[in-house]
Amino acid sequence: MSRLIDIDELADYLKLKKQTIYNWLNQRKISGIKVGGVWRFDRKDIDNWLRSKKRETSGPAVQDTSDLGDGQ
Repeated sequence: MSRLIDIDELADYLKLKKQTIYNWLNQRKISGIKVGGVWRFDRKDIDNWLRSKKRETSGPAVQDTSDLGDGQ
């Protein structure tokens, strides 16, 4: 097991609010380990979870033209 980080470190790492992480724990979107009433997270598990959420590209990029107006 790699180094365990606490919820403050995880929030900083992911650039999220702690409440978002608590919500994700409650919704079982991420997993953690509760040690002495404090949530801990395996950094390697978090990195693997992030990789699994990565959106792959398959083909040319599509340009968003919604803010270009109607061309007149």
